[in-house]
Amino acid sequence: MPQSIEYHKLMTEIVYINLPGPSQPVDGMTGGELLHGFLADLYTESNTDTKSFVMTLCNKWNVRYR
Repeated sequence: MPQSIEYHKLMTEIVYINLPGPSQPVDGMTGGELLHGFLADLYTESNTDTKSFVMTLCNKWNVRYR
């Protein structure tokens, strides 16, 4: 009896976060700029546990810092 084949579309798009990001939000920033600043701040976190957790999530969701 033939087995069914499961097909899963994998997302291969990579999102790049440019460093340094905006350090403080300013009036008129777009949502993307605010998110960029937030993610850049997470990358500069000094707590190693937090940074490790963030990098694990980034690897899972194809987010790269440059």
